[in-house]
Amino acid sequence: METLPQHASGPASGHASGPASGHASGQLGRGLKPRQVTMISIGGVIGAGLFVGSSSAIALAGPAVIIAYLAAALIVVVVMQMLGEMACASPETGSFSSYADRALGRWAGFSIGWLYWWFYVLVVSIEAIVAGNILGTWLGVPGWITAFAITLALVAANCMSVNNFGELEYVLSIIKVASIVLFIILGTLAILGLLPFSSTHGWSNLLGHGGFFPKGYVAVVAALLTAMFSFQGTEVVTIAAAESAEPRRNIKKAIRAVIWRLALFYIGSMFVVICLVPWNAPGLSKGSYQAVLSAMNIPGAPQIMSVVVLVAVVSCLNSAIYTASRMVYSLSTRGDAPALLAKTSRQGVPRYAIYCTAAVALAALAANYVLPKALFDFLLATSGAIALLMYLVIAVTQLFMRRELLAQGKPLDVKMWCFPYLTILTIIFILGVFVTMAIFPGFRGELASTAVLTAILVATGFYLQKRGTPAQAMPAEGAGAIRS
Repeated sequence: METLPQHASGPASGHASGPASGHASGQLGRGLKPRQVTMISIGGVIGAGLFVGSSSAIALAGPAVIIAYLAAALIVVVVMQMLGEMACASPETGSFSSYADRALGRWAGFSIGWLYWWFYVLVVSIEAIVAGNILGTWLGVPGWITAFAITLALVAANCMSVNNFGELEYVLSIIKVASIVLFIILGTLAILGLLPFSSTHGWSNLLGHGGFFPKGYVAVVAALLTAMFSFQGTEVVTIAAAESAEPRRNIKKAIRAVIWRLALFYIGSMFVVICLVPWNAPGLSKGSYQAVLSAMNIPGAPQIMSVVVLVAVVSCLNSAIYTASRMVYSLSTRGDAPALLAKTSRQGVPRYAIYCTAAVALAALAANYVLPKALFDFLLATSGAIALLMYLVIAVTQLFMRRELLAQGKPLDVKMWCFPYLTILTIIFILGVFVTMAIFPGFRGELASTAVLTAILVATGFYLQKRGTPAQAMPAEGAGAIRS
């Protein structure tokens, strides 16, 4: 049997929201274990973008790409500290969308929630295409068949229980983390000349091919934009932790882990790459990790990277299905999505939210194979700046929400540093990144497409807020949001 959550009046938005506490059949379950939440937080930023996509950032800036990744990592760490302050004080499955709803108004929670859902719907289709092509090549079948099969299998796994998602993500994240750690260890040995079979060593490539800034200082800004999008996924832990027994403790632990994991996985691996392979080497176009493994004479480097990339994209696909379904579930509990999507199973799984997410993602996946490429590319472009929008919303929300949290007597186990100055500085920086995207021709299309979609959703949100459209009446059992 599936039940709908009860809606109560929200504290700030003036429309429906979930009740404050308690567990009922209409709530999401709390089946995620601390070890699963920890690995979800660590694996959230490790996708194909690190193993393959980082090569495009290197091509843009050369060895100076490490500055771009360092700057992007610092911004993400600061934003996660802001989100951690709000999430620890009030753990909710809607995360920053719920907080924006309360602090800024229904229009903000509505628009950023649907934008975020749309972003992850497209992530499902993109990752399915990559995974389908890899597996299809191995099996000798068309990639679209394996893409659909992988997606349907992960949808089925997500529908069983949140523990199924958590356990699968735990295993996949361990494989990803182990791969990166091994890569950095081998790379460090090669740099130091301690890897006897490697044909490359030292760090002469840092300065030997046009210097550290071979394309100038402005190129670092272009690489920064690519790097910023690579870190999307760190926020998933604040959504997942709400389905664990101790959400505050797990969120706090994950926020502390952000700094070292970004430093190790991205900055460390980028340093290895730019030391061991010239930034303009032709082999980098096939993937930065594969180029380094080939230069170190690791047998079967292409095959090894195919397996690692497959694991990474399946992990991202699995996480995207989970994340998108929880966001649309949260929107439903607030009356901003069809009431059906707030139904949960006996195991506390929002199956209809998963079905809805999967249906739209599969439609986008089909579009890639049956429609002209330009149309699918247009769909992808609409998600180009959503990560930055999310960071901006988190920063603005935290600026306004601190006062509310203190007034409610909420414990601030995690506090934003140098508030409000660093928060304001972050907002200014993100707005500057938007301006930079408008200046660089390669990013204008993404910015314009995302801006149009955002404008439509914001206008709709303002309309609903002005009308004061109430949520649909719900049965008395259940709860729509997770609070503790």
